[in-house]
Amino acid sequence: MVIGVFFLAHWALAVFVQSFFLHRYSAHRYFSMSRGWERFFHFLTFVAQNASYLNPRAYGILHRMHHAYSDTPSDPHTPTEYGNPLSMMWNTKNVYTAVYRREFPVEPRFETAYPSWPMLEGIGDAWVTRIGWMALTTLFYVQFATSPWLFLLLPVHWLMGPLHGAIVNWCGHKYGYQNFDNGDESRNTLPMDFLIGGELFQNNHHKYSGRVNFAYRRFEVDPVYWVVRGLAFFRVLKLNRAEVPKVSTPTSASVPGEGTCVV
Repeated sequence: MVIGVFFLAHWALAVFVQSFFLHRYSAHRYFSMSRGWERFFHFLTFVAQNASYLNPRAYGILHRMHHAYSDTPSDPHTPTEYGNPLSMMWNTKNVYTAVYRREFPVEPRFETAYPSWPMLEGIGDAWVTRIGWMALTTLFYVQFATSPWLFLLLPVHWLMGPLHGAIVNWCGHKYGYQNFDNGDESRNTLPMDFLIGGELFQNNHHKYSGRVNFAYRRFEVDPVYWVVRGLAFFRVLKLNRAEVPKVSTPTSASVPGEGTCVV
């Protein structure tokens, strides 16, 4: 019971920070925050992702590349170029590492408007930190696991950030339905989308990448969007553009979005 609650809590919190802070804030700047709140959510991302902490700059740049070159050889993570999720994510890891180390030729249009906290980023990326998080998680399991098979969940904790990215970028460009012809393989993957915080409305998101609400049709629900709306209500953040109403039927007309599309 304790392990189950711990696993689900870690999964949900890690999904939230990846969607809210890394994707919607770092990569797209759908909303703005004070320096204090930005640091708060950056630290929360470090804690929630712990051993698999992802650098906001590197994450944001790779995601902007993904939009600009969706499902082409220049896309850092696309199923169309790789035979399985492992090979796709290995390529993503290599590009991510090169971008993080500033060894990758990043286009100037991608190199802008991301949060920066060099001290925390250095701590989060250090191997001693990652191993420390892994050790703490293992000790928790030693204390509370009631069966040996539960230890099989440990790698999921350790690789939570990249695992969520693999699910979104593999499933979201391979399985599901399309509301729009975007010229790529992006798809909306139900019902898995709810488990990944709205991130699997990839087809909608690629069509209107400036729109903070990834859901589009009436039966689609983007849970992180409603958290964003709640935080905006309490003035923790400010949406960068007025909300676009959700409609029931996709149209070919251009829909202005919230936030900005950096590509």
